[in-house]
Amino acid sequence: MATPMKESLKLISGHACEACPLALTQAGIHTEDVDHVVALAGNPNTGKSTIFNALTGLRQHTGNWPGKTVTRAEGAFQFGGKTYKVVDLPGTYSLLSTSADEEVARDFILFGRPDCTIVVVDATALERNLNLVLQVLEITDRVVVALNLVDEAARKGIQVDHRRLARELGVPVVPTVAKSGQGMGNLLQAVEGVISGAIRTRPHHLQGDRAFQQAVDRLAQELTQLYPGLPSARWVAMRLLDGDPRIQEAVRTGELARIAHGDTPALGTVPRYPLTLEEVSP
Repeated sequence: MATPMKESLKLISGHACEACPLALTQAGIHTEDVDHVVALAGNPNTGKSTIFNALTGLRQHTGNWPGKTVTRAEGAFQFGGKTYKVVDLPGTYSLLSTSADEEVARDFILFGRPDCTIVVVDATALERNLNLVLQVLEITDRVVVALNLVDEAARKGIQVDHRRLARELGVPVVPTVAKSGQGMGNLLQAVEGVISGAIRTRPHHLQGDRAFQQAVDRLAQELTQLYPGLPSARWVAMRLLDGDPRIQEAVRTGELARIAHGDTPALGTVPRYPLTLEEVSP
């Protein structure tokens, strides 16, 4: 008789062999001593939470982000002999920090330095979802796009050329149907490849006019000189030029320097290892 765990392994890897190195084990709330941290981002209603549950199981750490009323959820899974911690970021349409949800998602991807960020997009509304993808690609090159709801898209007569999309974006794009597990094995292999360097990404970066590019490049160079080790100096430069009050505050208070030196997990990030959070199970 098949157990729920064997069924979930079969769902992800295509068979129920628990010894297979490509089988996924839902580690749930056991996030100690993780090898890698994966961020899960996406617009609302893209199936992001379904992917999170498929990876981690229904038992998760939940709580609020430091200083925020925004809910945080995290769990873990094992794949290919490694343990991965998954941080489910708030569903957002952008990272421009116009709301608490956007600020939390932006700050974790930028300053939390996850080993890989999975951006979940809705195949039936790709144009709307790509706005977030392009913004994430400005911050990090360690990205995998989960092209979810491809079954719904097919029912509506929509076909997405995921290979061409991957070439245009410069990162892996994996078709998925999270509710049935379709494509989840390929998604995990893509994440593993991006983290290990077996898959080399060349993310698409937005280009403005000449004056814009010169201003961004000049400020990014100055930031790199002032704050050696600062992640995503180009994105920080663009946000400063746009007048982002949170980034400006980080410069004024010296918070940005501490982050660059690795002295603090500030700006709403969470540590690699779990805090004491409420354990929730169904």
